Amino acid sequence: MSLSLKKPKKTCNDKNCPFHGSLPVRGNTLEGTVIRAKMDKTVVVLRNYMNYVRKLKRYERRHSHIPAHSPPCINAKEGDLVKIVECRPVSKTVSFVVVEKLGEDKGGR
Repeated sequence: MSLSLKKPKKTCNDKNCPFHGSLPVRGNTLEGTVIRAKMDKTVVVLRNYMNYVRKLKRYERRHSHIPAHSPPCINAKEGDLVKIVECRPVSKTVSFVVVEKLGEDKGGR
C-alpha cells in the first residue's frame, strides 16, 4: 500500500480489505460522513464541497453520495467521519474503500 495509514486494531479475512486482503488503493483520498450503512460491507459517504461559479463570481455548496466498501475490521457506522480512498471497482457502483475512521461527525448535512 503506497499511502501511509495506520493499521486497524481488529483483523478480518475480507479479500477486499486494503490491510488484510489483496485490494490495492490508489488515486483520490476523500473525507466524508457515513449517512447509510444498511448494506453488507458497503456504506454511503456524504461529501460536502464548494464549487466556484465564474459567471457569478462566488461559491456554491454542493454534495455527493459516494458508495464505499467498508471492511469488517474498520466497521464504519452511520454518523462516523471516515477517510475513503479510490481503488479498483469492487462492484458495479463501488470504487472506493474506507481506510480510516476519524471519529463522530458533529455537524450533519
